[in-house]
Amino acid sequence: MPTENGTSKRGFASMSAERQRAIASKGGRSVPAEKRSFSQDRGLASSAGRKGGQTSGNQRSEH
Repeated sequence: MPTENGTSKRGFASMSAERQRAIASKGGRSVPAEKRSFSQDRGLASSAGRKGGQTSGNQRSEH
């Protein structure tokens, strides 16, 4: 519900910076280390990024 100045007191952006950091940090901890393949294998991360870039670039040129 908007306040007098027209902004909402709901949502992530209206939270304090400390609260935002607390919530955001949970995302990184939600996956066990052994399941984070990119953090274990830099080459795998590099090839996946390259593959994604090539795919997105090809889709754009077709339109």
